[in-house]
Amino acid sequence: MIELHLIGIGTGNPDHLTLQAIKALNRADLILLPLKGADKADLAETRRAIIAEVVTNPAVCVAAFDMPRRDADSADYKAGVEAWHEAIAVAWQRQIEAHIGTSGRVALLVWGDPSLYDSTLRIAGRLARDRPVRIEVVPGITSIQALTAAHGIPLNAIGASVMVTTGRLITESGWPAAVDTLVVMLDGECAFRHLPAEDVAIWWGAYLGLPQAMTLAGPLADVGPRIIAARAQARADHGWIMDIYLLRRRPGAGSAT
Repeated sequence: MIELHLIGIGTGNPDHLTLQAIKALNRADLILLPLKGADKADLAETRRAIIAEVVTNPAVCVAAFDMPRRDADSADYKAGVEAWHEAIAVAWQRQIEAHIGTSGRVALLVWGDPSLYDSTLRIAGRLARDRPVRIEVVPGITSIQALTAAHGIPLNAIGASVMVTTGRLITESGWPAAVDTLVVMLDGECAFRHLPAEDVAIWWGAYLGLPQAMTLAGPLADVGPRIIAARAQARADHGWIMDIYLLRRRPGAGSAT
């Protein structure tokens, strides 16, 4: 049987790995290393650096493979994602069969935690659909934890709710009712531009935990334009960006829609 270990690695800093994660990596027969093209080579290098620092077992094999790309032009978003996930599962299976056959421990390094806005578990389910695969999740530090730690703020206001959502949903639906704090992930278009800025504060971070980490915070009306400019420059400089932000409006400020 294949044992598939999905290992949360935080935001790329080796210090974010738990002891459980380090032990799992050193017990693996195979570590899969996805390559996402020259413009995102830093992502692969970060994973390589983590492996080099914490994996001390010389018997562990590391297999790099080209990650399938999602068809961003697909008219049906969900169908496009489904096809992409299927292609990734096939790529995993090919590497597993080539390197360890039908049994052994396989590890995948997952940014943040596999449970939060990450599709690795869904893809793993596809892998287990037609063959015996046991899936184990090793939790990691989420980007939400990294963000609140970087700014030294609590996630929630006293007795108040928090919603974790995406930039696409914010753009489509605005600020959800009865929620004072929003954590926004997967936002490539700075969706906060579509929200009324009055009485709203923002805490933003990119590359958290890495040497190029960036943070900005303050009233949305003042800081929003600075974030847009900083984000665009960082993406141009590095070829990729992973960022997250928290929005909090003053309790009782009314519905921001």
